[in-house]
Amino acid sequence: MRQLKVRNNSCTVHKDFRDDISGCYDVYDASKEDINAFGLINGTAGSGYYQDLNLTKEDSTKVLLDLKNNLWLDRGTRAVFIDFSAYNANINLFCVLRLVIEFPASGGAISSYQIRTVKLIRYVNTWDFFIIGCEIVFCIFIFYYVVEEILELRIHKLSYFTSIWNILDVVVILIAIVAIIFNVFRTIEVNILLEKLLEQPAIYADFEFLAFWQTQYNNMNAVNLFFAWIKIFKYISFNKTMTQLSSTLARCAKDILGFAIMFFIVFFAYAQLGYLLFGTEVQTFSTFLRCISTQFRIILGDFDYDAIDNANRILGPIYFVTYVFFVFFVLLNMFLAIINDTYSEVKEELSNQKDEVQFTDIIKKGYMRTMMKLKLKKERISDVQKALQSGSKELEFEDFRNSLKEMGHDDHEISAAFTKFDHDGNQILDEEEQNRMKRELEEKRVALNAEIEHLGRNYTHDTGHQSMEFTDVKNSNSNNTTGVAQEVFQMMVRRVLQLEHSVGSITSKIDAIMVKLEMLEMHRMKRTDTKGKLLENISEVSFTYTGYILLLLKGLLKHNSFT
Repeated sequence: MRQLKVRNNSCTVHKDFRDDISGCYDVYDASKEDINAFGLINGTAGSGYYQDLNLTKEDSTKVLLDLKNNLWLDRGTRAVFIDFSAYNANINLFCVLRLVIEFPASGGAISSYQIRTVKLIRYVNTWDFFIIGCEIVFCIFIFYYVVEEILELRIHKLSYFTSIWNILDVVVILIAIVAIIFNVFRTIEVNILLEKLLEQPAIYADFEFLAFWQTQYNNMNAVNLFFAWIKIFKYISFNKTMTQLSSTLARCAKDILGFAIMFFIVFFAYAQLGYLLFGTEVQTFSTFLRCISTQFRIILGDFDYDAIDNANRILGPIYFVTYVFFVFFVLLNMFLAIINDTYSEVKEELSNQKDEVQFTDIIKKGYMRTMMKLKLKKERISDVQKALQSGSKELEFEDFRNSLKEMGHDDHEISAAFTKFDHDGNQILDEEEQNRMKRELEEKRVALNAEIEHLGRNYTHDTGHQSMEFTDVKNSNSNNTTGVAQEVFQMMVRRVLQLEHSVGSITSKIDAIMVKLEMLEMHRMKRTDTKGKLLENISEVSFTYTGYILLLLKGLLKHNSFT
């Protein structure tokens, strides 16, 4: 139990009453706190006087009686705190309580309480150990994203912070790091406090500090989770339906900002009026902040008109009617009109725009790309099998190459396939090597057929409707369209893919050359700077030597003239 006191004569008494009033105790302030020893039992001064209670009810009752009999509480007492902690082993929760009684300078007593229920001992049962496993995975992910964001920051420099999503990523990561650090600190500190409590069970174990920061830890996690949910908009923004909210708010931001200035001028004017009119009689208007809160509640339809009318019979109704008219009927509807008009414009623009890529389209494109690659692999295998069907026991590289070149294959692909099975390196595939190639090709062909069939079964239901539409279009245009042979089409597809692969390799080589050129440019600049410094040094040395020579010649001339 702890109390805070103020000194006697800590306030100023008017000179007309100084003879009649001998004691004056001001409101609490740290500079006016009484820290002098008093009474028979006064505990220890410093942040108030405190007294520890005993383990049993009887002993604690005796202590409280002694405090009462010796007037431990007096006119200077401004607040009494009763702190204690309870632990429920059934559910592994600590309950840290603080009961407060304030004695204001105006008289009376105001009671309040603070209860914090927290789980300080984290890892006890099987579920808790599952939680620690999830926390370890969470730490690994945070470490990965820290490295990723650092790399992005090094690449983009300050332009990285121009995106609101990047800023949100940084905020989420920082909050997560702080939460991880506190989690470790809390676990260590609880163990230290429990060890001390077990060694000395009669002392008061102060869990107030840990309970307070545990509450802040929960708040951090709540805010972090909120931001994590908001980040979902980043990943669904490719859909035009999902961008209506962000587009509407972005477009009407300037109008809302200008309207907000006008709104809060009127709003704060009414808040100040309500505070001065009803502050002394209506509790909801007793402070300026409460006036602001009360006026927001009036907008939502939650108000006590009778209290306003009883506080001021004339100005009360005028205040209420004018506030509801100007703020609720005029300003609030103007705010809604701004958003509504902007939303209509955005919706009309989006309806006129071409449909963006949908998530199902991405899945379909990925499926079609995978299916095409599998079919091309199957075609390559079939081409190689055709090249092996010559019937000869020995197949030379030139014959193998010419056969595949006619089918549209590249030289490096042909060489790689031939070298893989030409173990002796004589540029000839004997019968055993041909059989080995045939067996492996057949196994790959069977595996590809199974994979294509599996993908087709999974996708049949989704693409059935599209297939019907495609058939209708094909039938409607059959009279105006000329068909292309399957082999020619497959050959053209292979060549397009080979061209794409070649362009990709050329691009990577160009990037490598650009990097080397940048490095050479940097070395050239360094050499230029070095040469410049050397020339400056040489010029300084030459100037110095020239001065020495001139002085020497001058001395010789003087000597000759003297002689």
